[in-house]
Amino acid sequence: MSKIGIVSLGCSKNTVDAEMMLALLKGKGHEIVNDPDLADIIIVNTCGFIESAKEESINALLEMAEYKNKNCKLLIATGCLAQRYADDILKEMPEVDAVLGTGSYKEIADVINSANLGERQKRLGDINFKYTGSERVLTTPAYSAFLKIAEGCDNFCTYCVIPKLRGRYRSREIDDIIKEARALAKSGVKELIVIAQDTTRYGVDLYGEKKLAKLLERLSEIEGIEWIRVHYSYPEEIDDNLIETFKNNDKIVKYMDIPLQHCNDRILKLMGRRTTKESLVNLIKKLRREIPGIAIRTSLIVGFPTETEEEFLELCEFVKEAKFDRLGVFTYSKEEDTPAAKLKGQIPKRVKEARFRKIMKLQNKIHIEKNEEFIGKDLLVLVEGFDGTLYYGRSYRDSIDIDPKVYFGALSDIKAGDFVKVRINSCLDYDLAGEMLL
Repeated sequence: MSKIGIVSLGCSKNTVDAEMMLALLKGKGHEIVNDPDLADIIIVNTCGFIESAKEESINALLEMAEYKNKNCKLLIATGCLAQRYADDILKEMPEVDAVLGTGSYKEIADVINSANLGERQKRLGDINFKYTGSERVLTTPAYSAFLKIAEGCDNFCTYCVIPKLRGRYRSREIDDIIKEARALAKSGVKELIVIAQDTTRYGVDLYGEKKLAKLLERLSEIEGIEWIRVHYSYPEEIDDNLIETFKNNDKIVKYMDIPLQHCNDRILKLMGRRTTKESLVNLIKKLRREIPGIAIRTSLIVGFPTETEEEFLELCEFVKEAKFDRLGVFTYSKEEDTPAAKLKGQIPKRVKEARFRKIMKLQNKIHIEKNEEFIGKDLLVLVEGFDGTLYYGRSYRDSIDIDPKVYFGALSDIKAGDFVKVRINSCLDYDLAGEMLL
C-alpha cells in the first residue's frame, strides 16, 4: 500500500471532498501522511472559482510535481480546476498522472490502481450525481468539522462558474445528514459548521420547501454538539422561520454569513442576484433587531463590469451604514463561459484594485470600532491553542480559518476544544485580548 498526501485548496466544501477521498483511501489500506517528502502519491484538490484561485492551484501542482524527483510516484489533480481544464492539465503538465473531476472523486482508489499500472487517467463523471455523505478523515481540528448539506447551485449568478463545475443544487436527506453529524459528535466534534453553496435553499429540491430551520433544530438535539455555525445564507431566502430558529436556539451561534456582493440595484440585476438594496437594508435591520448581538459576515465584489464610480461610492456608503462585523472583498474576476465576461465596460485592473483598497480601509475602521465595543465584556471562547505566551481561540463572532482570534491569559490548564469565558480588556488590531475567568 502507498503513503498518500493531499493538498486541498479553495473553499470548505472542497475540504469536505478531500476528507472523503482520504477516508476512501484509508479504507483501502493506504497510509495518510502530512509531509509530501514522505508521500508516494500526492493529490492536489484544486479550486477553479476565480483567476487567483486558478493560479494558486496551478502553482500547487507545479510545486508538488517537484516531489516526483524524490519519493513521489504519482501526482493526481482533483477538484474544480481539474473539472474545468482536464485536457489542458494533461497536455501542459506531463507530471500529472491522473485528473478527476468533481463528479468522480469517489473513484480515487480505482484511479490510483490504474495509474500505478501506467495508465494516465481522466475521469469526468456526472457532476449532478446524487449527493450523500460518507466517512471522512478530518483535516480540521478534532473539535470542529464542516457539515456539507448540499452540493451544486441553482442561483446562476452571471459572474460565477460553480453550476458548471458542481452541477445543479442537490440537497442531502435529513436523516443522512443527522447520521453523519452524530458520528462526528461521537468522535469528539463540538462545533458543526453547516455549509453548502447556498444553505438557505436546503430542502427545496428534495422536499418541496425550505428545510434549513428544521435541520438545524434536529442537529441541535445531538448530544455533544455545543455550537452550530451556518455559512453562505442567501439574503432573499432568509425567512422569519429561520430567524426565529437562530434567535431561540442556544446551540446555533448568532453568526450569519450572507454573501451580498453589491447593493446597487442595477449592478445586482446585472449580477443575476434576486434582491434589491432596499430589501438588503431591511434584512440587516431586521436581523439586528430580532437577534441581538448577531455577527453578520458578508462578501462583496468591486469592479464588476460597467460599475461606475458613483455606484462604487454607493457601495461604500452602504458598508458605512451596515457596519458589517466581518467583510471579505473580491475584485471582479472575468471568468470564461459566464455572461458577465461578455459584458462591455470591463473595469481596468488598477481601478478594481484601487476600489478594493478603499473599501477594505473603510471596513478596517469599522472592524476596530466593533472590537472596541467588546472591551469590558465577557465572551465564550472555543480554545484552539497556545502560542507560547497566550492561549487563543474563537468566539461566536469568529468562524474557523477566516475570522480573527481571541487571545487570553489563563491561570489554569486548559486544552484545545475547551470552552472558556474570557473578559475582553483590549484590542490587538483585528483580534481581541483578555483574561480567562475562573
